[in-house]
Amino acid sequence: MGSVPQEFLPESSSKSPPARTTQPDTGQRQGSDSGLGKVTPVSGLPTHVAIIMDGNGRWARQRGLPRTAGHRAGAKAVRAVVEECLRRGVSALTIFAFSSENWRRPKSEVRVLIELFMSTLRIEIRRLVEHDVCFRVIGDLSAFSEKFQRQVREAEQATRDNRGLSLQVAANYGGRWDIAQAARALASELVAGRMDLDAIDEAAIGARLATSGLPDPDLFIRTGGEKRLSNFLLWQSAYAELYFSELMWPEFDADALALALADFARRQRRFGLIGEQLGEPGGGLQHNALQNDQVPPNFPNEGASDADASHRLDTPMMPVQSARDLA
Repeated sequence: MGSVPQEFLPESSSKSPPARTTQPDTGQRQGSDSGLGKVTPVSGLPTHVAIIMDGNGRWARQRGLPRTAGHRAGAKAVRAVVEECLRRGVSALTIFAFSSENWRRPKSEVRVLIELFMSTLRIEIRRLVEHDVCFRVIGDLSAFSEKFQRQVREAEQATRDNRGLSLQVAANYGGRWDIAQAARALASELVAGRMDLDAIDEAAIGARLATSGLPDPDLFIRTGGEKRLSNFLLWQSAYAELYFSELMWPEFDADALALALADFARRQRRFGLIGEQLGEPGGGLQHNALQNDQVPPNFPNEGASDADASHRLDTPMMPVQSARDLA
């Protein structure tokens, strides 16, 4: 399959659509209002955002289009969300592109999804490097062709030193698979005598998950109106704030992400504590109480990022498909 058809590419304009809300921003923009500008992250900004991109197929069906048109249109939303994460200083973004359950779909649709993934990655690799995005794919890649795996390895190698945003695309991924493969790795080390039984704890498991090296997600977003985790980042999302949007994924733009970030900033994250322990008079609500140096030592992955977000992506990122009916 060739590159993404032009009719499904985003416009070249650097400006986001006018805001549809007066909700408070979660970052303080400096400089010009056009383009990305430089952003100073503030308390309440999630370090790691995870997204189940649901609704591509339904979006296409509502318009009398084939499901594959929805997958291509979903690339616009990826571009907008990646751009907004860079703008605001979010450190990590993990998106669910292809689940381990999606192999059950019609072979023709699976083939189109894989070909679209590969063609778009070929187009985007240079821009990933230019915009300081560190790209990697998480999941069991052994099920894909050697050509697919080689292209992924080349993209990961080319972007491995980038620090602007860590972008993870989950492909042939499942949360239960992730935990099981971490358990197998620990068992192998135990049998080989490289690890003591007493050394197996939460940190040891986390270090062997597919997302090793990243903080756990602070904000977990699902579009498309469904309200389930669908086997995505199950271990990592134990303390994530959940946010469900009625928008179909192709409709989820920078403004929609801004609403999700503003909602996150208003929430209180207690991690098992009570309000009085967080210094609240009478235990009342407080915005995102546990941030930065306030996070208890047993939650090292929480906290806001100081990353510079003066970057921009001018073209769509990875093609995506709906996560609907994964679980």
